[in-house]
Amino acid sequence: MRKESKTIVITGGAGFIGSHVVRRMVTRYPQYTIINLDALTYAGNLENLKDIEKSPNYIFEKGDITDEAAMKALFEKYAVDAVIHLAAESHVDRSIADPLQFVKTNVLGTANLLNVARLAWQGQFEGKLFYHVSTDEVYGSLGETGFFTEETAYDPRSPYSASKASSDHFVMAYYHTYHFPVIMSNCSNNYGSYHFPEKLIPLMINNIINRKPLPVYGKGENVRDWLFVEDHASAIDTIFHHGKQGEKYNVGGFNEWTNIDLVHLLCKIMDEKLDRQPGESASLITYVTDRPGHDLRYAIDASKLNKELGWKPSLQFEEGLAKTVDWYLANTEWIKHVTSGDYKKYYENQYDHR
Repeated sequence: MRKESKTIVITGGAGFIGSHVVRRMVTRYPQYTIINLDALTYAGNLENLKDIEKSPNYIFEKGDITDEAAMKALFEKYAVDAVIHLAAESHVDRSIADPLQFVKTNVLGTANLLNVARLAWQGQFEGKLFYHVSTDEVYGSLGETGFFTEETAYDPRSPYSASKASSDHFVMAYYHTYHFPVIMSNCSNNYGSYHFPEKLIPLMINNIINRKPLPVYGKGENVRDWLFVEDHASAIDTIFHHGKQGEKYNVGGFNEWTNIDLVHLLCKIMDEKLDRQPGESASLITYVTDRPGHDLRYAIDASKLNKELGWKPSLQFEEGLAKTVDWYLANTEWIKHVTSGDYKKYYENQYDHR
């Protein structure tokens, strides 16, 4: 896609990954109009975007992707050229407790958005694109060796990954049935600033700061491939502009860690930055009952993205993790707002009076 003027809807743009993508697109491409569409559920936080909210090419629209009338109205209000679809329920533990909410948002929401875009574009697909951002969890679980490639068969093991797998299938079905212009990417675990503190790394950072127990599932032997969120945003930028329609691209950090090794590294970094005695934070580690269907290992082969589009991660994990810790230590008010629910007041103060 050439970088002429475009109107791009980014769904879930107030979330963790979405806010980084919105910021990157707003600042790097002033000729684009970026519409941040977010329902502002628990993980959507407009405080994540305070630094760019007054940019002339940025618009926020509150809306739910499952609401057909609202999505039609959005496409009628703006001449939308492209969608970068990140909006999703994404926490595995929540999916185990409430699977139908994940079906509603991730499956029905994606299908609704696809259909609204298809009807709005009326078969005139030149210059249009629907970019669906997914997860490596759709592939299931690996043993001690091997990697997920773009050809790996889907084998989801949790309600979350099953809902994302279903949404992936709908995206590709629209491509094959309607010749609808789609691209898809599947990414590994992200880490970085503005991450809601129920996920592993921000949870551990917050608990270490407050000297609370550090809950580790099972024996901490589960392996994940970690990707710095700003590197993921750059990959999305690259795929959006240079990816081939109908293709999918795996995005990974080439960076595998067991959960327990990751927590120990985090404890070491935090002890140094908080001037605590070596081992002080590690003494807070508490092993808890493993969650149902806990996949042993994920590992992404991102060589297609590297070879075809030239993307690779910019940071080594230790460097990225140290930057992440520094951000959380410098933004304790953000953590307090998120953990107390006060972040929800930001929307009311900034937008509700308009």
